Amino acid sequence: MSKQIYVQAQADHIESLFKGTPLSAVEELVWNALDADANEVKVDVLTNPLGGVEAVRVVDDGTGIDVLKADATFGNLGGSWKREGGNTPAAGRRLHGRHGRGRFRAFALGLHAEWRTTMRIGGELMSYRIVGEADRPGVFELDSAEVGPATGTEVYITGARAVCDSLLDAGEAVRSLAARFALYLKSYPHVRIYFNGLPVTPVIVQKRATDYKLTVEGGQEAKLEVIEWKRKFAGSGKLILAGPDGFQLHELPAGVRTGVGASFTAYLVSPRFPALHAENALVMDELNPEVRRHLDAARKVLKAHFLSFAEEKSEFETEWETKIAAMSVDDRRRLLAILKRSLKAK
Repeated sequence: MSKQIYVQAQADHIESLFKGTPLSAVEELVWNALDADANEVKVDVLTNPLGGVEAVRVVDDGTGIDVLKADATFGNLGGSWKREGGNTPAAGRRLHGRHGRGRFRAFALGLHAEWRTTMRIGGELMSYRIVGEADRPGVFELDSAEVGPATGTEVYITGARAVCDSLLDAGEAVRSLAARFALYLKSYPHVRIYFNGLPVTPVIVQKRATDYKLTVEGGQEAKLEVIEWKRKFAGSGKLILAGPDGFQLHELPAGVRTGVGASFTAYLVSPRFPALHAENALVMDELNPEVRRHLDAARKVLKAHFLSFAEEKSEFETEWETKIAAMSVDDRRRLLAILKRSLKAK
């Protein structure tokens, strides 16, 4: 036995939420899992015999989707239950979602999405399934509940869109997700996220992390954390604005030249940002005087940061200086002659 849940919104508005990159859709599904107090989230990209993406699966060990609130959870757009409080009910972690849009991002990945979830009702574990189709964006099918094994949710998306092939580069995906969840994972170190079996953690893919304390014009204090990555990726070079709890509120291009070809993400943290975000001031960037003062202070430190590292010698330079210093005069002359012949040949 099943029932239908109807979304209280126009179909074209719902379909507009299907847009976005596959990685941003994966990010939203991971946030949904974390908002359900998940300690472990696993993202798997399943391929067909030809090597293309067949399905995307996101599994978590959270508290599950409340069947008693399924109509509100899936039926309302712009009225998410998460508005009622700023923290998750079990662990008290900061909530990410606010508008009930995250579930629709699943359809940016594929045409068919199933939420297989188990929650605790009283002393019993109950499982049920919610099914949605991209061609019926305003309707979800809810199956009747049955006894389940353990709390958590699996989102299984099939009918994968062609753009999902971008997820096959697991290294790129891990670096991008690590940048997006860096502050959250630092705030909640017991949380684990995996992408195709690879741990999503800044520690593994970062080259160096440096913290600075800032005094913004007017006496306000802020913190700037600069993470340099071992490899470049599409989402690097960003300045991300966050609150004291490490929650990311807005991002924009850092707007500085590193001079050393560094791949980095800079996180500017201020106690003022949550209030400015609530006023929609952060999205104004430099047009808001208070935001501009924070950005100016951050960029000044960023420029000094990369200038100082640009003056450092690379490991390659240091290694060859040591080798050359140990050579005899004749060996140095022979090496110089070889280099000159090489340059003439070019």
